[in-house]
Amino acid sequence: MEKEKLKELIIGHKEKFLSRGGLVRREIQDEIANYIPQREILIITGVRRSGKSSLMKLVCDDLLNSKDVLENSILYLNFEDERFIPFTFQDFEPLYETFVELENPQGRIYLFLDEIQNINGWEKWLNRLYEFENVKIFVTGSNASLLSSEISTALTGRNRQIVTWPFSLREFLTMKGVTIDAKSLYKRQKKVKIKRLFREYLESGGFPEVLKMGDTTLLEQYYKDIIYRDVIARYGIKNIKEIKELTLFLAANPGTIQSYKNMQKIIGVRSQNTVKNYLEALNDVYLFFSMDLFDYSLKRQIYNPSKIYCVDAALSNSISFKFSRDMGHIYENIVFLELLRRNKELYYWKSKKGREVDFIIKEGLNITEAIQVCYSLEDEKTRQREIQVLTEVKDELRAERLTVITDDEESTVPVEFPRGHGEINVIPLWKWLL
Repeated sequence: MEKEKLKELIIGHKEKFLSRGGLVRREIQDEIANYIPQREILIITGVRRSGKSSLMKLVCDDLLNSKDVLENSILYLNFEDERFIPFTFQDFEPLYETFVELENPQGRIYLFLDEIQNINGWEKWLNRLYEFENVKIFVTGSNASLLSSEISTALTGRNRQIVTWPFSLREFLTMKGVTIDAKSLYKRQKKVKIKRLFREYLESGGFPEVLKMGDTTLLEQYYKDIIYRDVIARYGIKNIKEIKELTLFLAANPGTIQSYKNMQKIIGVRSQNTVKNYLEALNDVYLFFSMDLFDYSLKRQIYNPSKIYCVDAALSNSISFKFSRDMGHIYENIVFLELLRRNKELYYWKSKKGREVDFIIKEGLNITEAIQVCYSLEDEKTRQREIQVLTEVKDELRAERLTVITDDEESTVPVEFPRGHGEINVIPLWKWLL
């Protein structure tokens, strides 16, 4: 590419990038701040439309606000700009030289590169910069072209991956101008406002643009973009009807245990391997996730069916054809996503008597918490069932904490175990999320 064109792109992209405002601070920024002094290339992945580019701008703002970083040390480029069509691998070095000539940066340089996977050979350039230049590199890419397995191969030992999820409840409240501190949950007026906004969050989900526009019809378009652009086009799937039927079935049944055999029958494919391949593709693009059974026997863990959840409960609801919503499963999906945001190692579990626990959290060799999600404990039979299964998980797995997440009930339930006594913490979902 001509040098003048490169200058035009460098200046234009950076001006537009730095002028972006009105963004909601993301919780993950604190974690990213710990990685900035390190050399590793930071790869920002996540479902389409979850705010990857916005997160880069927020990180850039943090750097500039620190007063240690000046604007002339920042390079931002979005390789989806059609003016990059003639750009090839050979243009990377002239691009970098042109930036240095234009800006004359002193000290460490910060590169923010959107959709860089559009240029073949991008990883070789980044590897060389990593080895020979004083740079910190941030990269985003749509998941159709920048999958975790490929990043690991291309940038072995030189990258750290960060996942952007749709907004958490706390981020949604921040967007609405509601700040949360230790006292917020005990102030009546604020508590009422939080609970009202939580209902709105349930309906709208966490995709930033959906919340900003107040338009949940966008969710169906997001679904189509992910299926057609990230899954079907990327994996060369011939039978579109099969993959669509599978996603619609999964969306209508979040948090239910599904075997490959059952899904094979439902969508009418010849092989269970086809179902497995479809699920792997849906996981790669962050649309649906599987959660395995916890068992000390790895073989039993592998051969038992998984529970499957969607990346956004409102998205799941918008594309499913259910006429009545199962709020228990919707709440369960929301809890699953929040536990992923908290980087927990998750499983479901079945007791010796066949009773199911929704979430088992494992840290190292210990089971630190068992969580049941139940919309209401008002019915005595339901209450006894949930308490019983948690006493079993305490007895069999020695779980340290026991929790029941409900719609709006809160209490501490004392219980007796074969090996002693303890308590079950009952907490409303809105409060647990905060």
